[in-house]
Amino acid sequence: MIDFENSDFLKLRAVDNGSFADVLEPMLIPGEEILASFKTVRDGVVFTTKRIITINVQGITGRKVDFTSLPYKKIQAFSVETAGVMDLDGELQVWFSSLGLVRFEFTAGSNLEAIGAIVAEGTL
Repeated sequence: MIDFENSDFLKLRAVDNGSFADVLEPMLIPGEEILASFKTVRDGVVFTTKRIITINVQGITGRKVDFTSLPYKKIQAFSVETAGVMDLDGELQVWFSSLGLVRFEFTAGSNLEAIGAIVAEGTL
């Protein structure tokens, strides 16, 4: 699993949904679609119609990859913080039952309102 506590310097930036499609397609259930994709230097986060999938590329070669599935139905609460004038980063905080707080930080210009809508659609 991605170390969500120590990744402050790795901000997520939006990428094309096809960026992770090849590797994630075999893991998706029938009817599940990729809605939004984000990437750091090597890792990624993908929002689907059913869950959030984190992609943690490990090791120097990057051959070992950890995929963590965070289902929307396990979300107890979430918070969206958009970028401001002085603080250029946005943030999504999600509280999962049995897991606790998971925080995602996004680069300036990320559409946090749309991300919030995706999470709301999955949880409400």
